[in-house]
Amino acid sequence: MLLLIETGLVVIAVLIAIVYPRLGENWFSAIERRFTQLARRRTLSVFIVGATTLGLRVLLLPVLPVPEPAVHDEFSYLLAADTFAHGRLANPTHPMWVHFETFHVNQKPTYVSMYYPAQGMFLALGQVVLGHPFWGVWLSAGLMCAAICWMLQGWLPPVWALLGGFLALIRLGTFSYWMNSYWGGAVAALGGALVLGALPRVKRHQRLRDIVLMGVGFAIIANSRPYEGVFFSIPVLIGLTLWMRRVRTGPPFRTIALRVIAPLLVMLVLTLGFMGYYFWRTTGSPLRTPYSVNTETYRPTPLFPWQVVKPAGEYQNEVMKNYYLGWAVRQYDVARSHPIVLLILKAIGFWFFFLGPILTIPLIAACFVLPYGTSFRDFSGRTQFLLIICAAMAVAALLPVCFDPHYIAAVTCVIYALLGLAIQRVRNGKLRSKPVGLALVRFSSSLAILMVVLLLARPSLAPASTPETWCGPALFETYRGDIVRRLLKTPGRDLVIVRYSPAHLVQNEWVYNKADIDDSDIVWARDMGPDKNLELIRYFKDRKVWLVEPDMLAPKLTPYPNAENVTSIAEQSSTHHEVR
Repeated sequence: MLLLIETGLVVIAVLIAIVYPRLGENWFSAIERRFTQLARRRTLSVFIVGATTLGLRVLLLPVLPVPEPAVHDEFSYLLAADTFAHGRLANPTHPMWVHFETFHVNQKPTYVSMYYPAQGMFLALGQVVLGHPFWGVWLSAGLMCAAICWMLQGWLPPVWALLGGFLALIRLGTFSYWMNSYWGGAVAALGGALVLGALPRVKRHQRLRDIVLMGVGFAIIANSRPYEGVFFSIPVLIGLTLWMRRVRTGPPFRTIALRVIAPLLVMLVLTLGFMGYYFWRTTGSPLRTPYSVNTETYRPTPLFPWQVVKPAGEYQNEVMKNYYLGWAVRQYDVARSHPIVLLILKAIGFWFFFLGPILTIPLIAACFVLPYGTSFRDFSGRTQFLLIICAAMAVAALLPVCFDPHYIAAVTCVIYALLGLAIQRVRNGKLRSKPVGLALVRFSSSLAILMVVLLLARPSLAPASTPETWCGPALFETYRGDIVRRLLKTPGRDLVIVRYSPAHLVQNEWVYNKADIDDSDIVWARDMGPDKNLELIRYFKDRKVWLVEPDMLAPKLTPYPNAENVTSIAEQSSTHHEVR
């Protein structure tokens, strides 16, 4: 529905731009004058973009409340956040870990998330400072939009930088899953914007603060999306190296070495030192990542389609077996047997999330404005550099089996920089002496705002849209949050045993726990049969035991059969041993 609405509005806007290009001239001119005045105040512009992102999401809370986690990855990141919030990098393996085994979480050698720590750190910041991990997502999205505006100021005139910042705010900082889930995206995009925003400033001024910001950006990327970060960082480092070799005026190379190379190397060493220490605490080796431990333990299918499937390990439960030997294998088989289809699907997913019909208008219009026969060499050096980074990230996205928009989040600022360059070029385009290009720029920007208004009126359009343009991968309702709220209202602590049906959807996972399982108000465990369940019930003898069946039309929560008798027997046994 959302895609149809957006496409229809785009068609109407293009027709009006061609037929009535001066429609709303006085109104648009007045807005543009004030917009230009604001854009000239660079620091204020960055602050307003970030503050507007944060303020708008707070205003959306009545229609778009704090999201419930639903996807495997979200729960894993929340475990990382809870671990960090408790002042730890890892948790000891629980003695009953086999009952809590779940997706994207390592149980051995430590109980941790398989993912890199940057996203979890932002979630932990929200949990500790503001009382809920969502506020870490909220903060990361606000910083992302502000950083994109700041980055664009280094590459584009102030007006187009501010416009790009607001387009990022509208597209990514309101209804996108980067703002409305715990899945990540904004953190890596923040890192990419810091790196590329610092790059032109370092070349011009060689200031320590810019080097530090670049180093922080590299550190964020390395600790959020390291694989894609390699493809992103190599062109940047090559460009920085070539600039240092070509310097003929300004400070001598020794000064550049002291101001640029040395601080950047210090930041790099600190980043690698932290990562090595984190890996050591979580896996026992500074060279082994939690991600590799998880894939070696559970996933027989490789990350790349040209690699071979390895023998499967032993699975303690059918749900994880069905996921890794069923869904994951089918995904891998499609990637091997239909690579062109996979490429097309990835390109469509990229287009839906980052651009959609509205932001495609300037890109298509730019193709008509460019002189016939324009080649790569005809672009300016900055445009060539941005295109090279995009090409490198495209390769990074096309090689693996899996893809989601947040995988290549670091390139977000580059996408908006190229979009800004296209808008700048299109604005002066004319058709039969009519300012059609100016009208297209005005109308596409207005449509972006209109889409937010439509989603405010009908927020259900966002998650219900298929394909999921504007907001990203659809997040389904699991009802797990309803069960949590119900249990928290009852006195005492609870043990919830989760029983799936044979037709269970493996993406709808409920067995996730906090960092300190024994101290949690609610403990979630798998149904492993009466005998093993009995073992768990005896361990948690002071808790009320429930059985939940998530695959029912309305997930059902009932007292676990005979749990009270089991607890009574365990207590009598404990008392008997104390008497003896």
